[in-house]
Formats: sequence, structure tokens, C-alpha cells
Amino acid sequence: MPRLFTALEIPRDAALSLSLLRGGLPGARWIDVENYHLTLRFFGDIEGHVADEIANALDRLRRPAFHLKLSGVGAFGSKKPHAVWAGVSPSPDLQGLQAEIERTCQRLGVPADPRKFMPHVTLARLRNSSPLDVAGYLSARGNFSAEPFKVGRFVLMSSRDSVGGGPYVVEEAWPLSGASSRANSLSASASDALRIMR
Repeated sequence: MPRLFTALEIPRDAALSLSLLRGGLPGARWIDVENYHLTLRFFGDIEGHVADEIANALDRLRRPAFHLKLSGVGAFGSKKPHAVWAGVSPSPDLQGLQAEIERTCQRLGVPADPRKFMPHVTLARLRNSSPLDVAGYLSARGNFSAEPFKVGRFVLMSSRDSVGGGPYVVEEAWPLSGASSRANSLSASASDALRIMR
């Protein structure tokens, strides 16, 4: 059963900026550039009929397109660091989209996510990286900033049998208003794959 989550995709130019942050940290397993994303709401392993309900409910969501800027770096796990990430400049539009997805899920009876939403793009998973090495890595890259990019859609992604870091598959996509309507068009094969997966 795949693990499902809603996310924002990271466009090519921003992903290339993020890729310049790779390296220089012992014990880091770097995420492949094509797998960069910003998780909005993690569901985990859920039954097919619940996935259908969530997808149908998200289909009715109406939010405006907006711009997002990646800036700063940080780490999860201060005493035993387990991931490094790139941050996001404050965005009321992003917070609003995430909150609406969360409300939609709660109306469907999906348990609330116990973690507070902290928008980020995971750069690497860490194994036995020393806090000192991580601190050095972060201080050398603390002024990271990428050009803003337009967020024209959000997606439902799946990942299979891996220890984080992909590969990720876009199962469904929903355009934000003011974005091209093409963003919502899934190929027939992707739609069929979603049905088969469930």
C-alpha cells in the first residue's frame, strides 16, 4: 500500500538552487533533485476508499495561485540530527491552503496531524551525522535564498517501499485559480494507475 500525502512540487529553477546545497555533510543521504517537494499534509498508509474520499473532497477546494520563496536552512533533531531542510519565507497563502486541506481532512474523519505544519523541503536524511558537523553545514549555508516561483497547483503524491526520499509519484493534481487549467489534466494512464493502485 502506498503512503500518500498532499504536496507542492518544486519547479526546475528552484530545484537547481536547492541542489547547490548538496554535499559537505558526512552521513547525509541527499534527496534526488527530481524528488524535492513541500509536504502540505501527510496521510501515510490509508485505505483506497479513504483516498478516494480525500481526492473527491480536495477536488472542491478553491484557492488562488500564489508565489513562494525558499530561504534559509535548518535541521530536525538537535541532539541527534536526522534531516536537513530548506525553509520557506512566510506565506499567508501557503498557510491558508494547508489549513484548508487540514479542515477538509478533519471533516472526513481523518485524524488530525499531531505535528505543527512547518513548511520545508527536505534536502537530506542523516545517519550518524554529528551535531557539530550539522551546525557547521547550516552556518555555512544560512544565507540560502532562491528566486520566488509561482505555485499553480497542489498534488496528491505517493511513495512506495523506501526509507524516505522517493521515488514519488503524482497521483492527482488540482489547479489553483489563476493557474493554467492544464495543471489539472492527468493523463489517462495516471488516472488508471491510481485506480489500479487502490
